[in-house]
Amino acid sequence: MDLLKRILTAQVYAVAKQTPVEKAPLLSKNLDNEVFLKREDMQPVFSFKLRGAFNKIAQLSPEVRAAGVVAASAGNHAQGVAMAAAHFGCEATIFMPASTPSIKVDAVRSLGGTAKLIGQSFDDAKAAAFEFANEHSLSFVHPFDDMDVIAGQGTVGMELLRQLDGNVDAVFVCVGGGGLIAGVSAYVKTLLPDTMVIGVEPDDSPTLHQALLAGEPVDLEHVGLFADGASVKRIGDNTFKIAKENVDEVCLVDTDEICAAIKDMFEETRTVLEPAGALALEGAKKWLNRKNW
Repeated sequence: MDLLKRILTAQVYAVAKQTPVEKAPLLSKNLDNEVFLKREDMQPVFSFKLRGAFNKIAQLSPEVRAAGVVAASAGNHAQGVAMAAAHFGCEATIFMPASTPSIKVDAVRSLGGTAKLIGQSFDDAKAAAFEFANEHSLSFVHPFDDMDVIAGQGTVGMELLRQLDGNVDAVFVCVGGGGLIAGVSAYVKTLLPDTMVIGVEPDDSPTLHQALLAGEPVDLEHVGLFADGASVKRIGDNTFKIAKENVDEVCLVDTDEICAAIKDMFEETRTVLEPAGALALEGAKKWLNRKNW
């Protein structure tokens, strides 16, 4: 209930907006189910990550916030932190893998953030960010394993149930470090315990899948980089604890399947998704076909 209260009172709407839920007529027909898309690509930074970043920074004391914040991100969280910090007038130093697409690095800098490229993976960037934050006594804005961040992401689920009047049989959620699925699953399962919550991961970065098999978070030896926004070696401790209680299944998808979902989304909306953004859609397709709903 504490997390539910955090979600209901999360501060996100000073910069984030309630995004629409749109029916996908082509996919609905092809899958013989009513398929709806939660359009978080319409956020100012084109991702749900803005919600958690803003809520976390909003919860900091004015004194702590004024000193500046530090983050690590493969791109979308970085943009959310940069925009949130600009709103509050504080500095944001963000460590990003050297492999981060230049469009995301440029976006962080255009929003006023300081982008530092280091290492070849998110985990390399995170280690450098932790060291920098400790050295300069600055607050670290975690991309997923923080209760204020989880609560901010949970507002996606809050909006979704309101927009569909609670008439939801299954929700498909992309998984990287687990912040989104932790927040969404906790909210959905509290209000609608019979609604299925299915996590969707790249088969080369199965953080939640492997953690559920092991019964605890585990370090993956290798993660793929195609769906870079979900390329995390270890799911968060907090996010796993919440997800294992609320997630019904995990669906793994490969690169070819992700590409097919990107194509489906373009045909449906004329929108081009980044690979991580297509995970949930492909998971829905694969799961519905397998279950023959």
